[in-house]
Amino acid sequence: MKTIKFKFEDLQVYQKALDFTDSTYAITKNFPNAERYALTSQFIRASISIALNIAEGTGDTNAQFNRFLQIAIGSVKECVVCTTIAKRQDYISIEQEKELREKLEELSKMITSLQKHLKTITKD
Repeated sequence: MKTIKFKFEDLQVYQKALDFTDSTYAITKNFPNAERYALTSQFIRASISIALNIAEGTGDTNAQFNRFLQIAIGSVKECVVCTTIAKRQDYISIEQEKELREKLEELSKMITSLQKHLKTITKD
């Protein structure tokens, strides 16, 4: 049986976004049940949004792709806030906070680099 693969699945930034989503699911499993429809839900939705927007923008015009990447950056920022709140509420450790922030910083840099690349291509 032939494996079907979409172009965006080859993007390293997309793969990193999926890795971050996995981390978010793993960490939020330990959040209190009272947070299920609050912080847990928001954190998971924001992390998923990063990968979704990267995927959705791929294959569109560079301007449209850039718009989706900007939305993905917004979701990265949401995840930073969720991470901060989780730490302030003692739902995660200092080490977990550091790990999440490092992953978010990497995603932010990768998305920004992709945006710069798109602008370079558009100018040519």
